[in-house]
Amino acid sequence: MNLISVALAFVVGALITLQIGSNARLKEAIGQPLPAVIISSALGLVLLTGAMLMARSPWPSLDKLTAAPTSAWLGGVLGAIYAVVTIILARRLGAATLMALVIAGQLICSVVVDHVGIIGFDVRRLTVGRGVGCALLLGGLFLVWRY
Repeated sequence: MNLISVALAFVVGALITLQIGSNARLKEAIGQPLPAVIISSALGLVLLTGAMLMARSPWPSLDKLTAAPTSAWLGGVLGAIYAVVTIILARRLGAATLMALVIAGQLICSVVVDHVGIIGFDVRRLTVGRGVGCALLLGGLFLVWRY
């Protein structure tokens, strides 16, 4: 495993906590979660469009877009659900408990996705080590949530 990849994934994971906090502040300032998520997403869209233009990346053809499997289109839907739910729960649960729950959900779902090999992932069977890792993470979740 490349150390730069590991460090980058770690930093991006940390940024998710800051993103949720920022979106929750925007929700509080505006008073509603949906406009806050729309504004936040629109800003991201503007930045990504600018990056795409600067990189001179071509827009995909209609043939490529229509050939994408149904599961390829779930990312936007799931991202929207994630954004709305996390900004609603952010202040209620606190950053540590919210992120512990999100991370536990991500890891357990990831182990299942790997084991079954869905959404384009190669099969990586559930091992004792992965099971113990999930159990330890759930123990950590309990400690963060309870104390």
